[in-house]
Amino acid sequence: MASSTHNHRHLATTAAPPPTPSTQHPNPLSTSSDPSDVLSRLLHRLPPTLSLPSRRSPPPTTTTTLSPPLISLSAQNPSSLLSASSQLGFFQLTSHSIPPHLAHSAESDSLSLFTLPREQKHLYFPQNWPLGFDCDDDDDDNDNGTATESFCFDSTCSAESAELSLAALGEFTREMEKVGLEVIEALSCAVGFENPLREDPTRVCSLMWVSEESAGDKPVVSGKFYPYVVGLHYQIRCQRYSLLADSGWVSVSPQIDSILVTLGDIAQVWSNGKTKKVRGRPIPCLENNMKNTRCMSISLLVTLPLESTVSPLPNPRPNIAYGEDSRVDNEDGDTSSIDMMENRAFNSFSFEDYAWRVYHERLPSKDPLDRYRV
Repeated sequence: MASSTHNHRHLATTAAPPPTPSTQHPNPLSTSSDPSDVLSRLLHRLPPTLSLPSRRSPPPTTTTTLSPPLISLSAQNPSSLLSASSQLGFFQLTSHSIPPHLAHSAESDSLSLFTLPREQKHLYFPQNWPLGFDCDDDDDDNDNGTATESFCFDSTCSAESAELSLAALGEFTREMEKVGLEVIEALSCAVGFENPLREDPTRVCSLMWVSEESAGDKPVVSGKFYPYVVGLHYQIRCQRYSLLADSGWVSVSPQIDSILVTLGDIAQVWSNGKTKKVRGRPIPCLENNMKNTRCMSISLLVTLPLESTVSPLPNPRPNIAYGEDSRVDNEDGDTSSIDMMENRAFNSFSFEDYAWRVYHERLPSKDPLDRYRV
């Protein structure tokens, strides 16, 4: 999914390139003198072996497990969706088009990946950020007694070897993407913002993240954080998850065969701060009897192409749910949308720069969107 102009950042080199200004992509942060921005741009140009070390911290133990609100898109009940998105940032879909047998077949495809020898994993799925195979025990700072392997695919779910078939995982990815686009459309109508993906499908890309963690004595935040609009996680069996929401860590237990939907940071910016969000993907909770076992998770992230610019989106119609009239009369007597620039909660920013930074910070304690808040 990454552009060819971005590949030079991931070639193995013995020294970092000189910190000259980048001319590949327009960057609204390029003229900033903020030390954190300068450091971010410098680290952006480093090869993977010289990138930021992993930052991990175990999610706190929670005594209460929530059942996410039940939402049915077919019921056309925007008030329930509005309540869940504005107060929590997550919910579960009980009516969707994904058949259970497809989810199980996709899981079988995914399980076969982790039985491959390490050299074949690197050979069949070369790193092309953010796509490819990744293993946390390749990191020098990984001393917590765990190992997390993950694969990131685009919607084709293709491998370099013709001998390896991931047909079920590919079909599952494409069907989940359709559900994700339906969620974004319903969300834009319920919360009140223009859906940029409605008429232009080239403005969306989907990433299927498959990860397996070998658990040690204590849980850790596994995998890498990548920005997204919505994340979808099919509940194949009874399983609890930890979510890092705006309100802090929460434990949730969705119904079997439902889809746990998490709203991401891009959705929060698009809605101009009206929705809550979940940072990163759900983390499977390891019960006491699951120590020294392996736990797999499959997450579909509906996200954006790297060259995108992220900014709040205007409301094209009156937002009845919020009790606001988003249309006013101008001097000619015509009606037009209120310019959201006057009341923006976020400044615009480069998606590529943001994605690169948060991917390597791995769920830092500070909200990465804070630097863009007005």
